[in-house]
Amino acid sequence: MGSDDAPYPADGEGPARPVTVGPFRISATTVTNKELAAFTDATGYRTDAERFGWSFVFAGFLPDDFPPTRAAVATPWWRQVHGAYWRSPEGPGSDVLDRPDHPVVHVSHYDALAYCGWAGVRLPAEAEWEYAARGGLEGMPYPWGTERDPGGEYRMNIFRGTFPHKNTAADGHRGTCPADAFEPNAHGLHNTTGNVWEWCADWFTPGDSRVLKGGSYLCHASYCLRYRTSARMADTPDSSSGNTGFRVAGPRP
Repeated sequence: MGSDDAPYPADGEGPARPVTVGPFRISATTVTNKELAAFTDATGYRTDAERFGWSFVFAGFLPDDFPPTRAAVATPWWRQVHGAYWRSPEGPGSDVLDRPDHPVVHVSHYDALAYCGWAGVRLPAEAEWEYAARGGLEGMPYPWGTERDPGGEYRMNIFRGTFPHKNTAADGHRGTCPADAFEPNAHGLHNTTGNVWEWCADWFTPGDSRVLKGGSYLCHASYCLRYRTSARMADTPDSSSGNTGFRVAGPRP
């Protein structure tokens, strides 16, 4: 796992090294809005974004007359939106009724663990996630090989155009796409690069941040070349945003 060509040394992505994992099961897709709805309807669980009263939404999804709100440090395209949570991903007035099969977003690491506890599953370890995401390939940046868009074919949902102002949506999507969109890798997993960042079980920094993998629909080569199988990112376990979800693994033997 890892890469010797990692563009962001601080991410701890390199060097490439051998890692051994035991047999495991992992879901073909990220958890969807429909699946999280079953959990919250059955338990009454409230996500961290609901309890805090806000979450981060990409500014490009907000109307021009949206009132000024706090932006994320160093990434001003992320705006604090009160009332944004998984059922209202762009804030009040938005909903997921037409996206039941899209990955759930605005979920924290704690929310993911709560779902796993209810469903009898767990979050994958980073090494498990990366092994599964590679689809049997070794040393390749993408689940299908070395080229991002082989033969001009779009195989993942990322930001196409000029970030953050113009997304051409050439791959068919401005925001999330269905969790099973695009062809799966050789292990049968969909969207292990692009679409949404995925929480893993591991600590990125002990006691501080958890690991996320896979990149998202907002990744762009100009600032976030992290739509690669070895790429990783850190965030605090209570954080949520409009491009963060999770995939689950089977219970350990």
